[in-house]
Amino acid sequence: MVPRYRYVIVGAGVAGASAVRGIREWDGGSILLMGAEPHPPYHRPPLSSDLWLGRESLETISVEPEEFWLRQEVELVTGTRVVALDPIRRQVVDGRGQAYGYEKLLLATGGEARRLTIVGADLEGVYHYRTLDDYLGTRARAPAGSSALIIGADFVGLELAAALAANRVDVTMLVPDRSLAAQVLPGELSRIVAARYVDHGIHILMADAPVMIERANGRLRTSTQRGARIDSDVVLVTLGTAPSIALAERAGLKVGDGIVVDEYLRTTDPDIFAAGDVANAHNPHYGRHLRVQHWANANDQGPAVAKSMLDRDEPFTKVPYFFSDQYDVGMEYSGMHGPGAYDDVVYRGDPANREFCVFWLSEGVVIAGMNVNVWDVHSDIRALIKSRAQVDRAKLADPAVALTEVAP
Repeated sequence: MVPRYRYVIVGAGVAGASAVRGIREWDGGSILLMGAEPHPPYHRPPLSSDLWLGRESLETISVEPEEFWLRQEVELVTGTRVVALDPIRRQVVDGRGQAYGYEKLLLATGGEARRLTIVGADLEGVYHYRTLDDYLGTRARAPAGSSALIIGADFVGLELAAALAANRVDVTMLVPDRSLAAQVLPGELSRIVAARYVDHGIHILMADAPVMIERANGRLRTSTQRGARIDSDVVLVTLGTAPSIALAERAGLKVGDGIVVDEYLRTTDPDIFAAGDVANAHNPHYGRHLRVQHWANANDQGPAVAKSMLDRDEPFTKVPYFFSDQYDVGMEYSGMHGPGAYDDVVYRGDPANREFCVFWLSEGVVIAGMNVNVWDVHSDIRALIKSRAQVDRAKLADPAVALTEVAP
């Protein structure tokens, strides 16, 4: 006998958990929430910062207290990976062969850490850093006085480097690109951040990549393309994530840099939805599909996809947003830019003072903006992006002019 549920959610992260809250606002039908990790839903951002700095604990990073799932009559199954999806029978199957039926299915499978393919990448003490278990393992191997090598310089890697250094761990960063967080940070800001890291004793090897990891004298030795040899107690790989699409792809759903969904977060099967890091969603504002890998997007898409699953369709139109702190450089980013998407960059304020904004424009329209150590403006930046208004470039660059006045 196959147990059946009105709603099955595969993926017990922030998107899946927030979808549960959204469903329960309107419907008391049966819900099954399944997670591959052996932990209840938790917030990932503290894994690279606040847990290390003592601002969060293992208890406080939980998305909801344990009693929430009981009170909401949600069947939460952790440590169980779904390995098959049959849209015809409307069933998912876990690794033990147990099938579960659904009326509506949400795929919130998130992403998987991009893995090194070099010799030694699977040695003990090498973590492709993404999960709570990675944090726990690293914590045990990186006490004060130890050393860590971080391969990659995305925001997770940057935050992790700063957090480990604050715990008196000797940190080296091996960066394949020529700048830090090259896909997001403009050159001036990347140089400012790099200087702050060097000031705090972090060693940075730029434009170099690992070719082998081996055991040497009880430690891990990483050899690089440019001939460096770096000995460390732990190696942390932070090269971004790849969307977990295998389940959807095998089931015949449309995929492409994630699971392809419309503005209602519905897949090519009308009873299957996707949200969070795995969803490549059509964004009505930009008129194209976007896959956004940030906590805020997963948290926002959960309630939105719940409405779609309940046939209360509303398009998901939020402008992407994320935040990060790099020592004394705090930044908020709104919108989306990328290679070929913009033709102009405008700075508002002096980057040398570490208090400024930067805007990416396409044909005079702001498509993305970042405020750096300038606060209480991100709402105005988001409003400017959503307006699609042609801006006065000189006014946009002038801190004396309110952002509400830069467009006619």
